[in-house]
Amino acid sequence: MAAIIFGMEDLAALANFYLLNDSGTKPIAFCVDGKFIKENTFEGLPVIPFEEIQTVYPSTDHCFLAPLQDNNLRMIKSKEIKDKGYSLISYVSTKSTVFSSVGENCFILEDNTIQPFVTIGNNIIMWSGNHIGHHSTIKDNVFFSSHVVLSGHCVVEQFCWLGVNSTIKDHITLSEGTFIAMSSMVTKNTTSYTKYMGVPAKEYGKIQPYSCCKT
Repeated sequence: MAAIIFGMEDLAALANFYLLNDSGTKPIAFCVDGKFIKENTFEGLPVIPFEEIQTVYPSTDHCFLAPLQDNNLRMIKSKEIKDKGYSLISYVSTKSTVFSSVGENCFILEDNTIQPFVTIGNNIIMWSGNHIGHHSTIKDNVFFSSHVVLSGHCVVEQFCWLGVNSTIKDHITLSEGTFIAMSSMVTKNTTSYTKYMGVPAKEYGKIQPYSCCKT
């Protein structure tokens, strides 16, 4: 089944590269909401307005990958895609070590280590080089930057954002919408929609829901 990639920015270009070079799924087009289309092609493939996608590439023969950086937007668009009848695939790099199942619309790049007995939800992005410890649970709509260490028996609730080189101690729960700044070390459970920084990490202010998912 051929794939349509939702997006026209860096993550979409990367998704196209990885699918072409490290999967059995061939991308055939990009897709965004019509009002955001500036050019008719991207990375050498056609760009189709989301409003017209069903007439050009029917859901019976095509699937979607929507690797959007904003956690909330990724959730919204994946639902809209499914509402049109399309299935959502995940990309998991063959250069990662994965002993656990992965949900739909996940984008997991090279050199990730996901140990046994881990539960990974839907709409998860993991940049390169993360360690996900055994018996941990990652719920939907979460973004991992590079070289995050999530120790064993942790729970990551929805809409969390984990910065580069951050470390989460074992048996920790990151509450919904937690933002972990780069190089921080979390040693205690967090509070929802709060930013944490430092070693050990301390609270650095509240975040409006979903604003933690934007860059």
